[in-house]
Amino acid sequence: MVVTGAAAAASAAAFWLYCRVEWPWFVLGWVGFVPWLMALDRGRSWGGALVGGLLMCAAFTLAVFSWFATAIQTYTDVSWGVALLVLLLLAPLMQPQFVTYALAHHVAARGPVPRAWWWRALVGACVYVGTEWVAPKLFADTIGHGFYASVSMRQAADLVGAHGLTFVLIVANECALAVVQAFAAGAPRRAWAPAACVAATVLALLTYGTVRRAQLRAVGADGTLTAAVVQADISQYQRLAAEMGTYQAVRMILDAHFALSQEALRRAHPDVVVWPETVYPTTFGAPKSAQGAAFDREIGGFVATTGVPLIFGAYDVEADREFNAAVLLEPSSNGPTFETYRKASLFPLTERVPALLDVPLVRRWWPWLGTWRPGTGPQVLSLALPGGRTIRIAPLICYDAVDPQRALAAVRAGAEVIVTLSNDSWFAAGAGPHLHLVVSAFRSLETRRPQIRATNTGISAVITPTGELLDVADVHQRTVLTGVVRPERRATTVLLVWGDWFGPTALACGVGLLTAALVRPGARR
Repeated sequence: MVVTGAAAAASAAAFWLYCRVEWPWFVLGWVGFVPWLMALDRGRSWGGALVGGLLMCAAFTLAVFSWFATAIQTYTDVSWGVALLVLLLLAPLMQPQFVTYALAHHVAARGPVPRAWWWRALVGACVYVGTEWVAPKLFADTIGHGFYASVSMRQAADLVGAHGLTFVLIVANECALAVVQAFAAGAPRRAWAPAACVAATVLALLTYGTVRRAQLRAVGADGTLTAAVVQADISQYQRLAAEMGTYQAVRMILDAHFALSQEALRRAHPDVVVWPETVYPTTFGAPKSAQGAAFDREIGGFVATTGVPLIFGAYDVEADREFNAAVLLEPSSNGPTFETYRKASLFPLTERVPALLDVPLVRRWWPWLGTWRPGTGPQVLSLALPGGRTIRIAPLICYDAVDPQRALAAVRAGAEVIVTLSNDSWFAAGAGPHLHLVVSAFRSLETRRPQIRATNTGISAVITPTGELLDVADVHQRTVLTGVVRPERRATTVLLVWGDWFGPTALACGVGLLTAALVRPGARR
């Protein structure tokens, strides 16, 4: 167990560097699991494989998601030790694929029939990816997101999604293990085949990426859209309201965003101004007080005076239900008009509470539990621009962006631009904001639609259909981004046609291969 734990820690450390999504650390993703896999091969029992998988769950979670413990501490006001314990207890739920992968690797290596390296690589990758698809993780993370570091290789996301790129990495690690084992056995000739497999995969990804980028550059677009993205670096609105009073807190937030927006209007001539999620921390269009009605009129007056549409985060209400919402407010001859999108994917507990836990006693214990209700799903809003042009946008709010199905459905419905509003202030420490940015960028890669991303504390960005960042506002930077994107109507992808197909396909193949591996020779006779 000690050896397996040390090996898991070494592999987790390699992936901590890999998850920085930078060169040269990107290379570690192709070999990072080898120490852990070698330790698994030393074991001879199912129990050893299970323990190895659980150790890897814990090591990987601590290495890559240690920032989440800080978020738990900040949000719930518990001690650091309690937050770390919660993170460790959540590790098998956050990374369950390591348990199934370890067991599948054990079957492939110790099953009734000895298997070749390529068979072990295939079954391991299928089980790993299939588990991630059937048991979605809290942050929808997968190691394939690390391919964002490679401008060319990440383009294959429009074929297989992030999970397909994860499949590539698992196969590559199994191939690297086969190479190490060949040299350890004094049979270097056996290393040629797995090494050639990795080389061919790299060459194929680079070739596809180069060709695909050239194709997308050649596709013309009907006009451009200039967006001003405001990042005011104001966070924790509820605490501000408790310290300053609700009116003064909202007053300060709006004044900061009005000032930055006016700066953007003086500097450029944007077609739309974008503010982040819940920047207006009350209901818009259904004010709860006379002060709220005055704030509504002030926001509407800003749009009417400037003549520039505004997309911003607010709350929406229906009967006794409240929603996290995005509002598209546009000028018109009869006064500003607006459309509202309600956030569909709510973060567990902090935004949405299961009915089983939504009782007075639990809420007394955990007063920070959320009260929002989910919206109905993907929606496309029409943004009218000067000259009679209309741009169809897909609004996504924070957690919506981690689910590829949301963006795919909106683009199938005609969306030309993705607009993502987020509030990342609770995850502003460590790698959290960068992970959210990369996951959001994959929505543009998968749909080939540009993206405008506004957050309150960072990272805000303007993203092209090939994943490039045209402009970026880093964490805790107060600024305005002005980006020009080309709304896309014609580009299509395999994922747009087939949906997120790779995960269920991998799951079916993995189950089939494992079943075949467990059947002893002669069982039919």
